[in-house]
Amino acid sequence: MEFVIEQGKQLHQDCSTLLLPALSIGNVGQLAVDLLVSSTRAERIGYLDDPYILPCVGNNAYGPISCGDLALPLEAYDSPANALTLVQQRSPVVQLFKQGMMIEFAKNLADFAVASGKKHIVVLSGLDFGRWQRIDMSSGLQTYYLSSTNSDGTDEYCEQLGWKRLQEYNPAQRSWKYLSALAEGNPLEENRLPFEDELEEEDYYPSLPFAALFSCFKAKGLKVTCLLCYCSEGDNIPDAFHLAEAACKLLRLSPENFHGDEGSKWLIPFSWKTVYGPPPDMSIF
Repeated sequence: MEFVIEQGKQLHQDCSTLLLPALSIGNVGQLAVDLLVSSTRAERIGYLDDPYILPCVGNNAYGPISCGDLALPLEAYDSPANALTLVQQRSPVVQLFKQGMMIEFAKNLADFAVASGKKHIVVLSGLDFGRWQRIDMSSGLQTYYLSSTNSDGTDEYCEQLGWKRLQEYNPAQRSWKYLSALAEGNPLEENRLPFEDELEEEDYYPSLPFAALFSCFKAKGLKVTCLLCYCSEGDNIPDAFHLAEAACKLLRLSPENFHGDEGSKWLIPFSWKTVYGPPPDMSIF
């Protein structure tokens, strides 16, 4: 992975936290990062070129005025006022040997985090609502987490915030052990990941992108926290707000200081205006 800095820009050394999405159902992590980039008015400082990410190009996602800036697959933004670097991922990992490619991509991101002096990594991801085992909507949409602070994935501060550790995390389970071995560069034959037709229910969560990212960042000795919420495909903007709010709580940021749209704390990304396409032509009715 190569980090290309834009002309006249530089990484800010005081941005010690890295926040990024893990591609998942509903693209919730990506939407949440879009919201945070826009609301913190983070500045794009460069992009990451990685052989395991499919190429793509698009319009500037945050500005209403066409100024020649193109959106690329992996972009880095800095918000020095919040000591935060944000990486946005706009295209998936190549599908060939998907698990192996995802691990290599996660290793490259971990190398970038270490080289750029990051201390805390925050990964945002959605989870398939259809696999939610214990449904309790009495307190609204719930936040789940996974942390490298303790070996069992728990974190005291996350618990104080009222979040629940992802119960499906079991570091002794074969797929989680296999991920850890690969991330550390020690793939053991007895921990071989089963073939797709051999996968069991307990193998599902470690097969997701957030699990590979978690394992590779952890293997580098970095503190990593995954913030997760269950969702379905559809209008996932409320889920994005939920994860963005959770990230602010974790990092002790105050959205009230973001000075968003018309007195709101959030600045809605311009690209969201056409997320479901243009409005219908009313003349047809």
